[in-house]
Parts: sequence; C-alpha cells; structure tokens
Amino acid sequence: MSLVIDVSVPRGDAMITARIDVPPQGITALIGRSGAGKSSVLQAAAGLLRPAAGTVRLDGVTLFDATMATDLPPAARRLGVVFQDGRLFPHRSVRGNLDYGARRAPRNATGPQFDEVVALLELSPLLARRPHSLSGGERQRVALGRALLAKPRALLMDEPLASLDPPRRQELLGYLAALPARLNLPILYVTHQMDEVMRLADRVVLLSEGRVAASGAALDVLSDLALGPLVGRFEAGSVLAGTLARQLPEWQLSEVQVAGQRVTVPHIAAPVGSAVRLRIRARDVALQREVFGSSASNQLTGQVLRVLERDPPYAAVELALAEGARAGERLWSLVTQRSVQALGVQAGQRLVASFKAVAVEGRAASVHDEQGPR
Repeated sequence: MSLVIDVSVPRGDAMITARIDVPPQGITALIGRSGAGKSSVLQAAAGLLRPAAGTVRLDGVTLFDATMATDLPPAARRLGVVFQDGRLFPHRSVRGNLDYGARRAPRNATGPQFDEVVALLELSPLLARRPHSLSGGERQRVALGRALLAKPRALLMDEPLASLDPPRRQELLGYLAALPARLNLPILYVTHQMDEVMRLADRVVLLSEGRVAASGAALDVLSDLALGPLVGRFEAGSVLAGTLARQLPEWQLSEVQVAGQRVTVPHIAAPVGSAVRLRIRARDVALQREVFGSSASNQLTGQVLRVLERDPPYAAVELALAEGARAGERLWSLVTQRSVQALGVQAGQRLVASFKAVAVEGRAASVHDEQGPR
C-alpha cells in the first residue's frame, strides 16, 4: 500500500508543487528549510488544506483529484495524523483519548489492537491520568497511540518532536524507530532535525523554494554535497553506514566498522553488532598522502572518485572507502583548491582521509537497521 501525493498547494503568494511517493514500508522523511512548504504538503494529503491542483492516492484509491472534483473529508481518508502539540482531549483520561481513536476505526478494519498499542508505546502506567499531568513526551506517545488505534492506512507526522526537550526527544525517537517493523503502512515524517532523519529515515524528500529538489534513499540524499545550501542547518557532509564493532568503555569511545575499516567515535549506547549511521561534515575531513601520527584518530584509505570545484577557494573531494563503494561507503572532504593542486588530487588516486573522533558526536551518530529502522 503506497501513498502518492502529487499536488500544487497555494501558500501566500507562492505555490508549492510536489510529488512524493511514500512506499508501503519504512519512513519517508520530508525535509527542507523552514517555510519550504513541508507542513502544507502533509496537510494537503490529510485533507486539511485543499490543493489548487493535483491528486492524492492511497493504494490506488483516489482521496483527492482536483480535475474530477474528488475531495474526501479527512475522516474518510483514514490517514493517521500526529502533530507537534499532540492535540489530546484535556477532559478525557489517557484511556479515554485512546478509546476515541479506536472508535474511529471502521468495524472491519485491520490494524493494531488496544493492548498491542499500549504495550508498544508503554502506556499502561498512564491510562488513568489526564493530559495536563503528562510530560511532553508522554503526551506525544498518547497522540501516536490514538492515531494508530484508528487503524489508519497511512501515518503522517508533522514535526512530532519539535516541542520536546532533548531527553524526551531521544526517548520518543526510540518508539518511532520501532514503528516500521511493527506496522505495514506508509509513513511520512516531516522534520528539519538531522538526528531524526539519521535515526528514522529510509527515504528522504527535500523541498526547496516550493519544489522537490531531491528524493531517494536516505544515505544517497544525505551524502549529496550539492544539496548542502538547500537544507539550511544541515551542513554538507557524508553519512557512513557501518556496524558497531567494539566498545572502549575506559575511554568512553566506540569503534564502528565501515567498508572494512575502523572508525573511532564517542560512545554509542548500543550492543556490538548494531547497524550504525555516522555523519561527518566535509569541512572536518582532511586529506593526506599516507597515514601518520596525529590526534586525528580516524585515518581512512580511499580512492578519489571526483573533484568538484566550489566557489573559491574551496573544492570538494569524494573518496570511495572500498572498491565498488555503495551508499554509506563514500566520504566527502572540503578543502581548498590550493590543497588539491599541492596534493595533485585526481580521480583514481589513493589518499588518506583523516578526522577526529569528536567530529562524529551526539546528533551525528545513530543506530539504524538498514532493512528498516528500529
């Protein structure tokens, strides 16, 4: 069951035109600068905004078609929507809010049952409480549970973690990461936070100036250096995919194996063997001809794939960390054009890319199952 959004939505004096294909499994992240139109596209899909043109289809069923004057009301679309403020009924208990979602489900609809949702989101201790007594993270878990109990055919989330403090955000990220493995439905996730994209996304769609600037597998889009200026606070860099190989508790460090090489990073709280994504800014990566003693504990050997001249004095160099490197095994370095000339950098050359362990920290590291986030 896939969700296809192909709409033009008026926003002030501008028009947002986007086609987004949300596959039936995994999370598709819709990203871009503030004001790019992400929430408008999501609300158009949900039936909360009327597009000027286009269509919205779910598993081949038309929810909206401007030409045919088809416009199903939000309740008839069976799309679960979670906003950043939860929007719980203050006069109902947590159980009452969840029951409201369950009552909205069609009689013969398939989907998670009450006890399953309560267990998945660990809501049992909260059932008798009212929303005013809940933390922000607890309220968002209840809002997500209510949406799931309506047995939606797709799930739309509009920056659901934006109002939470960092500890609550990290807590709820774990619950969201578990969804694709438990639910077989399209999930569209609007955000502008890189750690959320790193942790959750299988696919990424980038909106810029009211248009789709890029879309594709998360590792490909997140490592496209040309997109750096379009994503605002997401500084250009690479996302490496690897496996947690060893913990170094005495140093509060972890080692991750990437393309047959080891990368040392600040401690990642996950079991050895976990799939891990690491994000390294291109400006933090230096190039040299050989390995030498340095405070930069990461010195990875690679082959130059291409050299891109940027606005002077910069140049971007892409390295493959393994032969036939796949997405997640390529590393960008942002250096000066003078350095490129001094090193004689050219395609096919073997070089060493070096960066400090602290260049990969906090928001830049995440645990992720490449077959679907967990």
